[in-house]
Amino acid sequence: MLKSSCSATFLLICFLNPFNGKAQDKGNLAQDIGSSIHGNFQLDAQYYEPDSLRGAPQINEKMLSNAFGNLMFNRGKFSAGVRYEAYNNVMQGFDPRYKGQGIVNRFARYQDQLLDITVGNIYEQFGSGLVFRTYYEPGLLYDNSLDGIRVISNPYKGITLKGLVGKQRSFFTVGAGIVRGVDGEININELLDSVIQSKTKFIVGASFASKNQADNNPTYVLPENVGCYGGRINILNEFINIYGEYVYKINDPSADNVSNSGGNTYYSYKNGEAIYLSASVATEGLSLLLQGKRIDNMGFRSDRDATLQNLLINYLPATTRQHTYLMPAFNPYATQPRGEVGGMAELQYKVKKGSLLGGKYGMEITLNASVAHGLKQYNVDDTLTASTLYKTKYEEVGELYYEDIFIEINKKFTKKIKMSFMYSRQFYNRNMVQFGTPNAGFTNIVADMAVIDLTYKYKSSGAIRFEAQGYITSNKKNPNAGSWVTGLIEWNPNGNWFVAVLDQFNFDNPDANLKLHYPLGSFGYTTGAHRISMNVGKQRAGIFCVGGVCRNVPASSGVSLSITSSF
Repeated sequence: MLKSSCSATFLLICFLNPFNGKAQDKGNLAQDIGSSIHGNFQLDAQYYEPDSLRGAPQINEKMLSNAFGNLMFNRGKFSAGVRYEAYNNVMQGFDPRYKGQGIVNRFARYQDQLLDITVGNIYEQFGSGLVFRTYYEPGLLYDNSLDGIRVISNPYKGITLKGLVGKQRSFFTVGAGIVRGVDGEININELLDSVIQSKTKFIVGASFASKNQADNNPTYVLPENVGCYGGRINILNEFINIYGEYVYKINDPSADNVSNSGGNTYYSYKNGEAIYLSASVATEGLSLLLQGKRIDNMGFRSDRDATLQNLLINYLPATTRQHTYLMPAFNPYATQPRGEVGGMAELQYKVKKGSLLGGKYGMEITLNASVAHGLKQYNVDDTLTASTLYKTKYEEVGELYYEDIFIEINKKFTKKIKMSFMYSRQFYNRNMVQFGTPNAGFTNIVADMAVIDLTYKYKSSGAIRFEAQGYITSNKKNPNAGSWVTGLIEWNPNGNWFVAVLDQFNFDNPDANLKLHYPLGSFGYTTGAHRISMNVGKQRAGIFCVGGVCRNVPASSGVSLSITSSF
């Protein structure tokens, strides 16, 4: 892979200097030929200090860092790019298999009216992602890009066709399996614009993806080709958006559905399926969002033995709110590929300005409720374990995995003062959500959380923000047990500098020695597209999620530095 990366880099350099060193006038070459160059850079580094009370381990290297840089070039119908990544060594909380450095992403793309061709690393999504999605999230070191070829064509107005083939990125190499996929989408209004004169759009689509991997298992006969296919429909106008998708996957015994019983290992040969529905309605001052899904044995990877977030071909959309405040995000939910059924309803109302409740500046109220259950499984053959071959019923739900009900109010009182308030009540089944088994040894968590966020803008470019959060639970048997409070003060003296002090206090831990504070100080400078920040203090262990992808964050103590820049 690195050899081809170097070749791609050489080609990119050639395009950056298309006249191969010939004398140029003093004008801007990029402007003369309609070219542009842009990119971005990010560095995260931390100096670690051990803290046995908080569980922060001794790090022999002391300093660890994650860094990457992207360089993108555009010229007419052609574009190309490379990304260099360096993990020396990878920071705590990330998969240690990322250790190393090199050019891990490079592509060249040509687009015209008929064809859009990309070679190299590809990011693509079919529909909602239930069949196929590749994307990059540097904050989680998540990258499942497809290293191969993609062709997109619009042969007729309203019709879009996609085809791709390649292998997925796996740290600093590629996975064992080959991925192939096709997708088609028809915008009926555009296709039949002479017949249909409607502001409501109708879009239909269908997707197919397959993986091929050799069967080297001496015990089981494992399928070498696994296909996944589905269809979707989207109906939308300025008020309503309705989306539905159904997906079916051929039996795919893998690490995602393996189980152990009586000293034996069992794979599941059950076919997988998924249904995802979403509907939203928006009028002046009022909006409603409804989402629902049913997932059954939908783990889909290009390597059947891969685990964690490695080599995922598809994406299972979350139907729970991804909270940004610390306490409501204390126990984030992750979709369970083995099986779940759930949904979310969210109502948002903007109280009119000048009304009794809205006052001079109005007010925004959000009500949200989400829930996720497991699936009840029934054996179809008494000679086989339920994990090997089972059936489920659409009308039945299983064990409760997660529940979240909250209200959020945003109110501006004066030109200088605004406030946000949130209350949330959550149920969290840690055994099933984090470990996928009822026998992991943890108890369910029920917690009440409240957040008050107050901002005082004392001048046009200066503000101070106060944040108070509480997490109250009777659960005393899990890591980070007991109740917590959090306080934050953030000061922005002008449009560039910021200073913040945060403290999390585990005041209700049943172990008196673990009733600890987790203080953290931050300061930084921002100008244009550049940002430099530094943190000093303690970080509790927990789970961090972005876009439905989660990772465990270990406890840490020390100094961290972050630099981001783009041009």
